[in-house]
Amino acid sequence: MSTENPQPGGLEAQRDRLMDGLRAFGANYTEFTQRFAAWLGLHSTDAAALAEILYAEDQGVPLSPARLSERISLSSGATATLLNRLETAGHIVRTREHTDRRIVTLRSSPGVKPRAEKFFGPYAQQMAVAMSHYTPAQLQEFEAFIGRLRATMDSLLANEYSGRQSGAASARGSSGTA
Repeated sequence: MSTENPQPGGLEAQRDRLMDGLRAFGANYTEFTQRFAAWLGLHSTDAAALAEILYAEDQGVPLSPARLSERISLSSGATATLLNRLETAGHIVRTREHTDRRIVTLRSSPGVKPRAEKFFGPYAQQMAVAMSHYTPAQLQEFEAFIGRLRATMDSLLANEYSGRQSGAASARGSSGTA
């Protein structure tokens, strides 16, 4: 890779623009999840959990409650309460498909997946169009870049920030709401 930077303002300005773009993408993704929640009549945290369950199913690696808890940053108790709500509303089912019958697998209920596909279909189509403007080699570089950023964030959260719960996360976990 070239170290030459044709962008105005130099390397630091380019990094700032990239970080701003990533922040804005994250905010937009959060907004999509909130609109999905409103569309289904769910709390935003419940919709985020449902989206994680659906995504994991699509990837062929369904989630356990513990893994979902990690993905949505809730305590195991708050996650159990959230899963009870989703199950009662008919959005998910808990199964025991593993040879170790103690392991619970989270699956979307049959009626939820078509609704999620209807909602997220335009998003997936437009993202595919946006990515079609890049070569496979460029996409591979983007994938490596995002992977390094994610590994850095995971490391920071696990080490540097492990004891620093956000006020919102602490309130969510202790208030009984998820």
